[in-house]
Amino acid sequence: MVASVDRLFMSPTEYLAWEEEQPFKHEYLNGEVYAMTGGTLGHNQVAINLVAMLRTFFRGKGCRVFINDVKVQVSAKGPYFYPDLVVTCNSDDFRRSIGDPKAPLKLISYPQLIIEVLSPGTEGYDRGEKFKQYRQMPSLQEYIIIDPRQIAIECYRLNDRQKWELTPYFSEDIADPTMVEFPCIEFECSIAAIYEDVEFDTPA
Repeated sequence: MVASVDRLFMSPTEYLAWEEEQPFKHEYLNGEVYAMTGGTLGHNQVAINLVAMLRTFFRGKGCRVFINDVKVQVSAKGPYFYPDLVVTCNSDDFRRSIGDPKAPLKLISYPQLIIEVLSPGTEGYDRGEKFKQYRQMPSLQEYIIIDPRQIAIECYRLNDRQKWELTPYFSEDIADPTMVEFPCIEFECSIAAIYEDVEFDTPA
């Protein structure tokens, strides 16, 4: 989810300090700050479905899933993004900021899986510039794009040759039992589970 650029130019350090004081979230790319927007009901429902399944799946396994209130830090200089879902299994990401055990988790630096649920106007950005930036992170193994307006899931996976491969899932049946695989975390779920309770404007 991203809105128009605010045309604010900052250093990474300035952005991180400024962002802490803002009532709304902002992403940071190439020195510019972008205000985040809210998603649709379908967008929200897809994210909730995945979080619920992954939260249960990860219990006791040492991995965690976070929703879009946690920033991903591509590098210390940025960019900084708020993906819809991010999975990390790296203990360094679980450490609290500034040595305070009660401080909230601030940044994810070693994501293994990132999921973006499309919002109106973000499709090109999620597939283009954002994916380009995410690919710079050595820890990332899968990048998933989900369209909440129709049954369409695109899974980009890093193969053994360090090349990104696309596995698409499309359907016209909201109850489709086809399993979508997330091999980097050894998880799978049905298309029907991902789109449970999602209502489309037109029949999918």
